[in-house]
Amino acid sequence: QVQLVESGGGLVHPGGSLRLSCIAPGNIFNINLMGWYRQAPGKERELVGNVHSSGRTITADSVKDRFTISRDSTNTVYLEMNSLKPEDTAVYYCYMFARETDGGKWLEYWGQGTQVTVSS
Repeated sequence: QVQLVESGGGLVHPGGSLRLSCIAPGNIFNINLMGWYRQAPGKERELVGNVHSSGRTITADSVKDRFTISRDSTNTVYLEMNSLKPEDTAVYYCYMFARETDGGKWLEYWGQGTQVTVSS
């Protein structure tokens, strides 16, 4: 069972910063996408951003001037969040689209979620 391990959530004041990390197992054969979604209370889950294996990134318009997504060679994806606002409060979920083995199925994988609360 592939597990994505998230870290970095917490409580921060408006205007503050947080950095989320998500680590995928090192033995995944091929990762196509890694990224982040978020879900605020009473709202649907929405894409925050992702990074393709080519290095191309997509970031939601609502956060593109404040959030940066990146990935390193250790199958870790990061979400750098600056100038945080109360409306950024949500559970943030790591996401991966990958196949575990050569010839295996492409599947979606999700982390357990990490809470980000922006409040004074």
